[in-house]
Amino acid sequence: MVKRLIVVASTALVAAAPAHGAAPPTSARAYYVVDATTGEVLAQKHANEQVPIASITKLMTVIVAMKSHLLPSDVVTVHREVAAVGESSIDLKVGQRITSADLLEGALIQSANDAADALADHYGPGESRFVARMNGEARRLGLTRTHFVRPDGLDAPGHVSTARDVTRLAEYAMRLPVVRNLVDRRVATIGNGRTLHTWDDLLGQFRGLDGVKTGHTGAAGWCQVAHVRRDGLDVYATILGSPTRGARNADLAALLRWAVSIERPAWVVAPHRVYARVPTAFGRPAVPLVAQRGIMRPVRTDRPLTERLTTSSSATLPVHRGDRLGRIRVYSGNRLIAQQPLVAARSASTAGLGDRLGFYAGRTFSHVGAWFT
Repeated sequence: MVKRLIVVASTALVAAAPAHGAAPPTSARAYYVVDATTGEVLAQKHANEQVPIASITKLMTVIVAMKSHLLPSDVVTVHREVAAVGESSIDLKVGQRITSADLLEGALIQSANDAADALADHYGPGESRFVARMNGEARRLGLTRTHFVRPDGLDAPGHVSTARDVTRLAEYAMRLPVVRNLVDRRVATIGNGRTLHTWDDLLGQFRGLDGVKTGHTGAAGWCQVAHVRRDGLDVYATILGSPTRGARNADLAALLRWAVSIERPAWVVAPHRVYARVPTAFGRPAVPLVAQRGIMRPVRTDRPLTERLTTSSSATLPVHRGDRLGRIRVYSGNRLIAQQPLVAARSASTAGLGDRLGFYAGRTFSHVGAWFT
């Protein structure tokens, strides 16, 4: 069956919107903003530069602990090295027994270093083995510019990642229910009665934000990876190396506001729309083609979309509803964002003997008439 290519350039797939310009300036060392649905990178700055990431590290710590057959009811005994770690903590004491559930909450909500170290010490077993597994998991996830030295993210030579890798790490972590259920909590109380407080200042303040992780050390500065789901959009943004906590919050909020302003969910392949009509034999009506299913995608409001249709030059009878007779591809710039088969919207039966005779008779009279004109 002969195919034909129809190219339709269209700007009408997305309603016209005012230009929003480039991403807002930030004081951060690096950042990365991506649409999680399409994978389109919306903005980036030094996204592949290796820098310290502080307590964002704890996302990997929790991932590896969960892969160690962790049960929330597991009881962990605190050793001296764990109790001695400084900075943010849940004040673990030597010999204290605490559940893994409490340690997970401490690591992800309070960003407690002793909680992360206790998980590594117990599920390594031993910190060095656990860190080796963290690096193995980084390789498995394709985090090619990430290397861990500690499970807590405290400054250490060679403990680095990138804004791009951190974002990928957060996307993977958010697939785990235990992570999703903890990182959007601002306050929690663990078994010993201690109240935990998040360091994520945008939780409850920025609509649709549900985590993911903050971090701060002297070498890393103020860092955060955030996830926002709202108005049909799904966006991750990572900001590393902000000079202050306030600058991190302001710059991250500005990037997120910009990201959700330049995209809009739209039917890039519309359900029930007739995209083309394919001729049939013996003068019977052309068969309308519709997409096999509609596709909605986040699209940039500042870019036109282009449709490319490939259809059959004619359809052999009979045609059954749902028969594939073409394909639609939709591009944003040069990037393919959706494709779908085009199928017959209705059936067309084989022409009967009377229809065929009438068709040929009509053609004959037409040709004869042409001789005398």
